Amino acid sequence: MAKLMFTKTHEWILVDGQKGKIGLSDYAQKQLGDLVFIELPALGAKVAAGRAFMNVESVKAVSELNCPATGFVLAVNNDLEAAPEKVNQDPMGAWIVEIEFESLCDCLMSEDDYKKLIG
Repeated sequence: MAKLMFTKTHEWILVDGQKGKIGLSDYAQKQLGDLVFIELPALGAKVAAGRAFMNVESVKAVSELNCPATGFVLAVNNDLEAAPEKVNQDPMGAWIVEIEFESLCDCLMSEDDYKKLIG
């Protein structure tokens, strides 16, 4: 059964076994504004929990996304290269990266706790 978790830096991960799809929260995309570019990591890249692993560019700023787990990139959502606005249109459905993880960040929180954080 898949489990949705969030970071304090507004990334989400949908955990299913030892794999996780990662995206940007609705709150984050609203704060950033319209996304115009997403720099996807390379397939097979090693990622570390709590560390920057990619960038998104909006009309307001370039922002680093922090990885919610340590592992390796299994897949990237190539559709977002041509249409980064899909994250704005459906932030919880437009996953950005899928990883196979070794460990999850100890900073992860439930959806209820995340909603309390963002008020």
